[in-house]
Amino acid sequence: MSKRLLFLLHRWMGIILCMFFAMWFLSGMVMMYVGYPKLTETERLQHLPTLTADASLLAPQQAMERAHISGPFADLRLSMASAGRPVYLVQPTASKATIVVDARTGQRVMVTDAQRAVASAAAYAGPGTAPRYLDMTDEDAFTHTRSLDRHRPLHRVQLDDTAQTLLYISGRTGEVVRDASRNERLWNYAGAWIHWLYPFRGGVLDRYWADIVNWLAIAGTVMVLIGATVGIQRWRFSRPYRSGSRSPYPDKFMRWHHIGGLLFAVIATTWIFSGLMSMNPWRVFTSSAAQLRMSSLEQGALQPSALDAAPAALLAAANGDIRELRWTRVLGRTVVLAQPASGKPTLIDSHSATATVIDANALTEAARGLLPAPLISVETLSAYDFYYYSRDEHSMTSGSVKPLPVLRLVFADAQHSWIYLDPHTGMVVTRCDRLQRWSRWLFSLLHSWDWLPLVERRPLWDGVLILLSLGGVVMSLTGVVIGWRRLGKKLRA
Repeated sequence: MSKRLLFLLHRWMGIILCMFFAMWFLSGMVMMYVGYPKLTETERLQHLPTLTADASLLAPQQAMERAHISGPFADLRLSMASAGRPVYLVQPTASKATIVVDARTGQRVMVTDAQRAVASAAAYAGPGTAPRYLDMTDEDAFTHTRSLDRHRPLHRVQLDDTAQTLLYISGRTGEVVRDASRNERLWNYAGAWIHWLYPFRGGVLDRYWADIVNWLAIAGTVMVLIGATVGIQRWRFSRPYRSGSRSPYPDKFMRWHHIGGLLFAVIATTWIFSGLMSMNPWRVFTSSAAQLRMSSLEQGALQPSALDAAPAALLAAANGDIRELRWTRVLGRTVVLAQPASGKPTLIDSHSATATVIDANALTEAARGLLPAPLISVETLSAYDFYYYSRDEHSMTSGSVKPLPVLRLVFADAQHSWIYLDPHTGMVVTRCDRLQRWSRWLFSLLHSWDWLPLVERRPLWDGVLILLSLGGVVMSLTGVVIGWRRLGKKLRA
């Protein structure tokens, strides 16, 4: 490719793309401190009212019989999540829908109307609040997440707290599924909402949103690489120009852009390219690995006959401030996870209503059958590793709880799968195969710089990312000025 063509491509691509670059760098700095609104598991549990050992609460088996819901069940929970009343949230294996059953009467809760949504918001906010119902929406600026699809439409309820929190209530179950403070909402328009090009979501361009992001990132990566090539060609390494500068440009914007491009081209390229990787373009990180054989841990569906213990007895055995009971199966036994507002759940035997523990040796032995491949190593991690770690709640990759200690099981399958298993509950926390580890390098590390030795030494992490981002801003804004000057000359001509 000729030098002239490189100049022209960089110039005309930069007129538009440098505006996106400046926006991405600036909004990325905002996202370091304010993330896209989400309801974390910690927030959800802390805002659930405490379950009391009420003798009037029906056992799950009784409640399901009265509600005429036949098993087996894929998921079963008891909490005060819907309208501040004790309810069972049950998902039969034959359906993806969650059914709400009153835990005192066994009656199905068929509709989540405005009144029930306000009651759920009041229970979430606690006493002394006056929630105000706003409206119902299918999707808005703060609810584009696909994980909310099973809860749509969503009720919006405004709290009168100091944070001016906006709550989104599931139109299916009545649970609070998202909270967004006024501060989060305002900063998001300068942060995640614009960074992820969410103005293209929810309208006529919604179906093209992923393609728009992908191709802008590809064009941006190409444009920066061309610019770096041109910049190196124009830089005098051996002897300066007649002006005494090693850059040929007398205009300050041109000179700053030239020098800024040389200094920050590598970081700009990695950030734009890693942003592309976050989209999993054309499913390059989608694994073809075999499904986990959960039957090896005997974590099958819940049978109604194993759900006969009364909640009052289970709560008495847990002996604490319990916010939710969740039934599950592990190693052939039905157990109840009694979850407090924070910390690990207490395990209760579903039949005897007594505290129990998981046999670690039996769990490890059973885990050998999770994949049709040899288990080559088992290690107990008491600290996070490069692929299993936790980030701040507002960050993009903080979507799930990462308990410690955890068992790391390495299998010799074709995809080199690693499975992280919680020895306390017997649950699989996450799975990480070769493609997902590549995603960890090409997206999470390059884009967020979540290298633990750096992240754990804040504000060093903050200083490094802000300095590099400001360099990117200078490179981008000078490019915008130069490009629009050139375009203006062409238009006037």
